[in-house]
Amino acid sequence: MRINKYLADAGVCSRRKADDLIANGNVSVNGVTLTKPGYDVQEGDDVRVSGRPVKAGGQKVYYLLNKPIGCVTSVSDDVGRLTVIDLFDDTEARLFPVGRLDYNTSGVLLVTNDGDFAYHLTHPKHNIDKLYRVRIAGQISKEDISKLRHGVDIGGFTTSRARVDLVSWTNHSTLLDVTIHEGKNRQVRRMFEAVGKHVEELTRLEFAGLGLGHLKPGQYRKLNPNEVSRLMNL
Repeated sequence: MRINKYLADAGVCSRRKADDLIANGNVSVNGVTLTKPGYDVQEGDDVRVSGRPVKAGGQKVYYLLNKPIGCVTSVSDDVGRLTVIDLFDDTEARLFPVGRLDYNTSGVLLVTNDGDFAYHLTHPKHNIDKLYRVRIAGQISKEDISKLRHGVDIGGFTTSRARVDLVSWTNHSTLLDVTIHEGKNRQVRRMFEAVGKHVEELTRLEFAGLGLGHLKPGQYRKLNPNEVSRLMNL
C-alpha cells in the first residue's frame, strides 16, 4: 500500500496531508526517514509519524460537530489553544477534521479517522456545497451582491459563482446566506472584504447538505451509514 494511503487508512490524516508530513521529514519506515511519498508499505514494516508507531486498519468513525467560536480546527496547537479534537472525550480513535473552519467561525465540521473519506470531501474537483450564514456590518448594495454571485478577486484567485441570498437587515447590519463549493483560506470573509464589507459573524449551516440540527456549539453526533454512503458517492 502506498505510504500516503497507509497513513490515511491508519487515521493519521488525509492522503494530501500525509504527503506534507513526508515532505517535512515526519515519517519514517524501519528507522529510515522518508523524503518522497512514493514508498509502498510492506507487511511487517515499522511505520512511524513523529516517532509514534501507526498501524493501518481498524474501525472507521464519522462525526458531525457544531464547532464553537474560539476553537482551533486542528489536531493539536503549539500555543495550547483548545482544538476541535479536544471536544471528543468518548473515543480513542485518532481523529482529525475534514477541511477547516476559522478560529472565529462556528458551525458544521466533519471529523473522522478515515483519510480516504476526508480526501474525497476536500478534493476541489468534487465541488462540495457549503452553506454559510453571514452577518456583515452595515448594509450591502444589489451591485455588490451581484459581484459576489458572479465571482470576486480575493487576492490572486477569482471565486466561482456563488449563491447569495439576503435574509434580513437593519440600519447596523445585514444577514445573508452564502453557498460556495470552494474552500480557500478565509474565503467567505475575503469575498466580503473584496466588496468593502466586514464580516461580524460567520456560521457554516450546512456541509454537503448536512445541517446542525439541534446540536449546540461543542456538541457532536455520529453520522449514520446512509449519510456516510451518500457523502462518498457525491
